[in-house]
Amino acid sequence: MPRVVFEYDPPERFVAGTVGEPGQRTFFLQASGSGRTTSVSLEKQQVLVLAERVEALLDEVVRRSAGEAAVPAVSPSAAEDNAPLESPVEEEFRVGTMALAWDPDDEVVVIEAQAVTDDDDGDGEDGSPLIDEDDENGPPLLRVRVSGTLARSFVVRAQAVVAAGRPPCPFCGGPLDAAGHVCPRANGYRR
Repeated sequence: MPRVVFEYDPPERFVAGTVGEPGQRTFFLQASGSGRTTSVSLEKQQVLVLAERVEALLDEVVRRSAGEAAVPAVSPSAAEDNAPLESPVEEEFRVGTMALAWDPDDEVVVIEAQAVTDDDDGDGEDGSPLIDEDDENGPPLLRVRVSGTLARSFVVRAQAVVAAGRPPCPFCGGPLDAAGHVCPRANGYRR
């Protein structure tokens, strides 16, 4: 089966979001533009790591270019996107491997998310790239090329989405459910 590549260059919107109640949320990356929308699901930790890596990449671009690159040092408030995910949220695939790069010619961040495969165990030990774009029969791939401003906005929203989960227990740090939780630091008593 030929590889399906969902490409947005540039997307009108690229965000991280969730569906469901805290503790039961499903995390998504959603790109939209030209009358189409693509949603891919991933783990909460993947969203957090992607946001951290995009932020570090943008900071490094600003540092190396001495502020000359088209990347704002912080997310402009006008670029904030707090709208919900576009409905209906239909998962195209579950993300396994992600890749991140800076394209200096176009001054954009390139984010790739590839569907999980049976052999997703990290980078290739033989030196092969994580995402092989020459593989015509590879797993589905979402590729977005976003401006520095949109990337900063993505980071702010992704960090807020991850932090909006269940509040932590003040004793053990574990997540509190609506009915509390059995706290190991309180010898199993509910708090």
